[in-house]
Amino acid sequence: MTTPQLLGDGGVERLPLLDADLLLWPAVDLGQDYDSLLRRLIDTTEWRQQQITVYGKSCLQPRLSAWHGDLAYSYSGIRLEPRPWTPVLQELRRQVESLTGQEFNSVLLNYYRDENDGMGMHSDDERELGEQPAIASLSLGETRDLVLKHRSRKDQKTVKLPLPAGSLLLMQGDTQRHWRHGINKLRRPCAARINLTFRKILPIKR
Repeated sequence: MTTPQLLGDGGVERLPLLDADLLLWPAVDLGQDYDSLLRRLIDTTEWRQQQITVYGKSCLQPRLSAWHGDLAYSYSGIRLEPRPWTPVLQELRRQVESLTGQEFNSVLLNYYRDENDGMGMHSDDERELGEQPAIASLSLGETRDLVLKHRSRKDQKTVKLPLPAGSLLLMQGDTQRHWRHGINKLRRPCAARINLTFRKILPIKR
């Protein structure tokens, strides 16, 4: 692991959250137009709407998703078998690894089609991610707020972090152990958003 690369202008910002280690790049240079990349991913990705189990009940996720990488991944009662890396995802992985100093072998793409799509509050704390997972979250399209809530400290206020197109958020250290995060549905109309979360999956014997 190397030191995260600083941007030329705004740089990388460490967010002041208790019991967390969050780094935010406000706008990364991906070498191409954000809107063109968004449309390319929407049009070429094999999207699925997964059936998951939440509190013992089965339901459809309120968004579309796709899993690419080297290893399978399981969460909320589903098992995701990886699809191969595409050239565009390989290039994005290379750029994200260069910025963050981390290594990733998988990426989860989430497609929020409009204001009716969201993600419930959760922590990425599955065994396959290890004790202190580093997860890099790249956003494209409509700005949506990432909602963060401390898992045990009631004195810590809920945080709403806007993630505009081109922003990159690295969640590492004890963040997943102490904080939950999610994306709320909206009452106002909003355009499409894609979020790519790059992860390192560890082989787990079952």
